[in-house]
Amino acid sequence: MTELSQLYHKDYTAWARRNAELLRAGQFGDLDIENLLEELSDMSKSEQRELENRLTILLAHLLKWEYQFQYLSDKWIEFDGRSWRSTIIEQRDRIHQRLRKSPGLKSLLTATVIEAYVDAVELASDETGLSADRFPSQCPYDEAQLLDKQFYPEPRK
Repeated sequence: MTELSQLYHKDYTAWARRNAELLRAGQFGDLDIENLLEELSDMSKSEQRELENRLTILLAHLLKWEYQFQYLSDKWIEFDGRSWRSTIIEQRDRIHQRLRKSPGLKSLLTATVIEAYVDAVELASDETGLSADRFPSQCPYDEAQLLDKQFYPEPRK
């Protein structure tokens, strides 16, 4: 184990700073390649996890909007879905920011929506008390709808 590799386990900040210095100096042979690769891989995974989390919340709220909004607004005159709308707006904004800052995530969007939808159904079911079977087995919204700030599904009666 090299001195730089040991530093990775003892002082991450110093390790990162030293690797940056080596990169700037063009001293590629002295880099801690193994741990650098691990860190780069983790960064990508972390960005995808954040996208998936944002999509899960967005999808769950769109499902609640479609499948429970009418019921709640009929039951409580004052219910207008304002908090759901706020959450939908925030999640869309955060997703747009993430895709703008990391355009490579766009190529993972379809697969990430599929993964997030499973968790979104469970979340929507837990939050509404509706059976998970009540929701479609596959995501009923396409990517354009998910990212469209004007899109809200028609509430079901």
